[in-house]
Amino acid sequence: MTFAGTHNILYRYKYKRADHSQFLYRQDSSIVKLAIAQINLHVGNIEKNTTDIIGWIRKARDAYNAELIIFPELTICGYPPEDLLLRPSFFRQINHAVKQITHEAKGIAVIIGYPWREDDRVYNVCALLRNTREENRYFKKVLPNYGVFDEKRYFHPGNTTCIVDLAGIPTSLSICEDLWTPEHAGVSAAAGARLLININASPYHQGKDRERDDLLRQRASESGLPIIYANLVGGQDELVFDGGSLVMDSSRKIVFRAAQFQEGLYLVKLTDTRETLVFEPEQPSAKALPNEAGVYQALVLGVRDYVHKNGFKGALIGLSGGIDSALTLVIAADALGPENVLAIMMPSRYTADMSTEDARLMAECLGVPWHVIPIEKAFLAITELLEPLFAGLPADLTEENIQARCRGVLLMAISNKTGKLLLTTGNKSEMAVGYATLYGDMAGGFAPLKDVSKQLVYALSRWRNTQAAVIPERILERPPSAELRPDQKDADSLPPYEVLDQVLERYIELDESPELIIQSGFDRQLVFEITQLVDRSEYKRRQAAPGVKITKRAFGRDRRYPITSGYRDM
Repeated sequence: MTFAGTHNILYRYKYKRADHSQFLYRQDSSIVKLAIAQINLHVGNIEKNTTDIIGWIRKARDAYNAELIIFPELTICGYPPEDLLLRPSFFRQINHAVKQITHEAKGIAVIIGYPWREDDRVYNVCALLRNTREENRYFKKVLPNYGVFDEKRYFHPGNTTCIVDLAGIPTSLSICEDLWTPEHAGVSAAAGARLLININASPYHQGKDRERDDLLRQRASESGLPIIYANLVGGQDELVFDGGSLVMDSSRKIVFRAAQFQEGLYLVKLTDTRETLVFEPEQPSAKALPNEAGVYQALVLGVRDYVHKNGFKGALIGLSGGIDSALTLVIAADALGPENVLAIMMPSRYTADMSTEDARLMAECLGVPWHVIPIEKAFLAITELLEPLFAGLPADLTEENIQARCRGVLLMAISNKTGKLLLTTGNKSEMAVGYATLYGDMAGGFAPLKDVSKQLVYALSRWRNTQAAVIPERILERPPSAELRPDQKDADSLPPYEVLDQVLERYIELDESPELIIQSGFDRQLVFEITQLVDRSEYKRRQAAPGVKITKRAFGRDRRYPITSGYRDM
């Protein structure tokens, strides 16, 4: 076994046993059947994860005769465990789980990830289990500490390359970020490895599949080694892991790709010709998804796992007849089943009849239960209570926000009573500039569109209608409006979304300065107005519900700005 104290040694193992029939020791065969377990885990639910892992091991071994099964990064605890790693009781459960899983490694070898505490240090481990014992531990060397990642807060880096013998094939073990720099692959090749196995918890964002493909091709080109890339699938708070596990041969060809956003066991036959390693998948290879399809599936999976893993009885949505709530409703129905979603329409004195008509039509088309609760009585009751304080003052944004907060109170009451999670419907464009009401339309537990720009909301809605027309065309064509005052339009308060979204993408996701954005051809005054709105609205976003990350830089753990700040970007 390898321990932290031997990290300064590059080592490889050759094993000799009397029983040469056991996989990973035999020398009389050049064919290996391996399984990639692209699975959905529940962070912190170590007992359930362990039961599931053992189930996948047994399925791979007993139903498919696989000789090796490869699991994702931090399989036993799920990713990211965050401050659970600071709890001593957490590691007692991990240790017990490792023993249970190791005992199951009979007739099949297991490559699996988990956190390991040793000498007051915590490591991110990739272990090889076989013959009911743990034979090798590899300690992740490259710890990401950017964007949503903060592994240096929790883990100590390893400094050793671990090469194991898989049926006579020297194989280097690695974990996720280890392959994002060229060192690990190069050192592995120099040490005699002929295969790289990389276990991952790599979250999704737009274009991530192309980034991974390009990265792995670069590593294969530099090292001359084929790569087996096993990735996690599932939603965890803001993050969604899309799977897309793959096998790339030494010529940089992707010989197999697992479906994105789908849990599964994927089987590949590996033949060693002594000249090269040949991979033959037993299932058809999936194609990378187009952008809208990938984003949509990420949103559906994120909602489904957030609701189910947190024990809610379904989802609840305030359905306005606008495009944002329409898309949110379809996502929820696809994620949970329409019978588990409840739509509430809450018209005010300013709500157009067509809004309620379109909302009702859409709910009925999807088969979602719905109710109508007018807010006029609640609005009048609150304004009457406030009348002594507001006497002589003109109506303004205050009255608009009261309407939104009446709706928030009603929706949260229904959520409490039914056990359904209230989904907020605001998009990234609105949240960026603060075009939302605290404790009103921002009330709720999860925000599916939080990282989706207004332009992308329309693109996703049109894409979903190509699968089945469920969003009325009138919703797609009408100018967006909050309907909180007569004839209100979003364009009264905001620049056109085609312009706004471009500026926001540059300022938030690309981190460009206002001056650089202006040099790209945008109006100077408009750019500074937009960027100042973004900066001033941080206090709202800090109180907003979490939502699915689908861009390279989302609000929340991905972008951390102070609320109280005197800084101005000039």
